[in-house]
Amino acid sequence: MNRRSFSRKALALPLLAGSPTFMAPHTKRILPKSLRPGDTVGFITPGSYISDESLDKAVSNMLQLGLKVKMGKNIRAKHGFVAGTDQQRLDDLHMMFSDRSVDAVWCARGGYGCTRLLPQIDYELIRKNPKILIGYSDITALLNAIYHKTGLVTFHGPVGASEFSGYTEAQVRAVLMEGAAPYPIPLSEGNEASDDPLYQPEVIREGQAEGVLMGGNLSLLAAMAGTGYLPDPTGAIVFMEDVGEAPYRVDRMLTQLRQAWPLKAANGIALGVFADCAKAEGSDSLTLSETLKEQLRPTSTPTAYGFPFGHIDHQCTFPVGVRARMNASERAIILLEAGVR
Repeated sequence: MNRRSFSRKALALPLLAGSPTFMAPHTKRILPKSLRPGDTVGFITPGSYISDESLDKAVSNMLQLGLKVKMGKNIRAKHGFVAGTDQQRLDDLHMMFSDRSVDAVWCARGGYGCTRLLPQIDYELIRKNPKILIGYSDITALLNAIYHKTGLVTFHGPVGASEFSGYTEAQVRAVLMEGAAPYPIPLSEGNEASDDPLYQPEVIREGQAEGVLMGGNLSLLAAMAGTGYLPDPTGAIVFMEDVGEAPYRVDRMLTQLRQAWPLKAANGIALGVFADCAKAEGSDSLTLSETLKEQLRPTSTPTAYGFPFGHIDHQCTFPVGVRARMNASERAIILLEAGVR
């Protein structure tokens, strides 16, 4: 993800014997409580600093959902390109999980900085105080590491300051509040109506797949490969998106993933909208579509592009750690079970 041009607009049954291990060996999957109107969400900025205007927008989005907001103690802190020192951001993350008055932890913004926190996170504290954790982009690092280390299902969805379109809000309500399952994630009319070539769907390899959902931002997944903080994708449905990356950079990151992470062992690959990732005019580069095909067709894994997630206005919410079924030809994903209890 190109942080320099980062946009503010900015689916598990118990595993059967012999099934692949997605979590650390000592963990069991944990479902957080669903959100209800009147609940309190704790805002944190574990990555980049959030402006006053964007923070106001984030609060407004929560009120629209009927939720109350509690601010992290250090949410106005700033340390260079991140929202406070590593310790300040860790303190807010730990405080929100340990605070019994807080029902869910919502990242107000993404940006950059979450990978710096991974070695110092108190995973045992989080495991003992399970709550919804939601965000996307840079938050990919927290979503996957916390699921991997604790078994807690986390949620790839809008940050607080995202554009809460009717579609985005409806998906948040369905997944976080209603716990709908089985739940077919609908396509977004707004995305389908876009004339931007990067919104156009494409089937890279036909087929159907079933597995545990995991993934997020491609830049973060590539950065985490080989670190011990990324779950094993064997038998999973891996979802990926990015923003502001030239096709050659997408190629480089997919090369890294294929070499350092067993991506070819995934049961399915769902690609969101790679916003602002077109090749430069006049460039000799492959197009984004050509790059994705060249990298992912050899995996022999059902793969499709154009699912409703990414750095876009109309995005769905994926529970990381929940079993889902995917149909590449139809761009269909069904959550086979709820991500909340």
